[in-house]
Amino acid sequence: MSDARSRSTRAGAGGATPGAPADGAPAADPADAEPLTGASPGARLLGPAEVRSLARSLDLRPTKRWGQNFVHDPNTVRRVVRTAGLAAHDVALEVGPGLGSLTLGLLEATAAVYAVEVDPVLATRLPVTVAERAPALASRLVVVCADALRLQAEDLPGPPPTALVANLPYNVAVPVVLHLLAALPSVRRGLVMVQAEVAERLAAEPGSRVYGVPSAKLAWFAAARRAGPVPRSVFWPVPNVDSALLAFDRREPPPGDRAATFAVIDAAFAQRRKVLRSALAGWAGSAAAAEEALRAAEVYPRVRAERLSVGDFARLAAARP
Repeated sequence: MSDARSRSTRAGAGGATPGAPADGAPAADPADAEPLTGASPGARLLGPAEVRSLARSLDLRPTKRWGQNFVHDPNTVRRVVRTAGLAAHDVALEVGPGLGSLTLGLLEATAAVYAVEVDPVLATRLPVTVAERAPALASRLVVVCADALRLQAEDLPGPPPTALVANLPYNVAVPVVLHLLAALPSVRRGLVMVQAEVAERLAAEPGSRVYGVPSAKLAWFAAARRAGPVPRSVFWPVPNVDSALLAFDRREPPPGDRAATFAVIDAAFAQRRKVLRSALAGWAGSAAAAEEALRAAEVYPRVRAERLSVGDFARLAAARP
């Protein structure tokens, strides 16, 4: 779910563009022009009229095919930035900035913002919008035209990002978060807006009915928690599903190999209704070999995958015959 949800992850040309001033800002609602904080020069946040005006100027028509839902509520932007707990020295990474609703709020709260946008039209327009609505903050923005699922640290031309704050596309939220945590170890925490069901799964603990592959893999990198619901009404057009905020803080992973651990997680949940002795027979070579590995890892062979923590999976991967 990005400001224009899935446009932020389709393949696109790479490149970074710092913000540059421009003239001709659209008329703003005075209520939406209120700065986010008093800590730095203010930005005039986008409201419903500004979002629609920008979309018209770009001949951009939100479609269900691409899952495009633009944030058009300044109070939601303020809430996201506040909940993210950003410090003035933080460098934010935003995936899918779209028309810039969240970008403007992040620029006020941080030292710099990397806005990763795959759509060249939106990537080109974003610095213009920032120059119009937050000219004193334009130098803090770096637009990177790239696919978030392929982003690497070397694609970011300045200081490494410390926080991921984004409105992610529903259909790729999980792989985007996992990829960025793996590719950008400098990211220490994050707050992302995702489909409510996805937030529930990512934050699930072992033993929960929704604990699964996403939960276990995210737990390798970070401790996650739900940080509140997001009303459908703050998006244009209104989505057909509920949204929620997911917060996470990076932590040290358990001892072991990440690739091997993720492989056993995938194998265990591929047949989640089976006990692990049976579910891991293919992974281990046989049910007997699976039981041997399970006992070596101090895991009871007749439990199911949803009972294991990421540390259990790491020990199991290390015990593979």
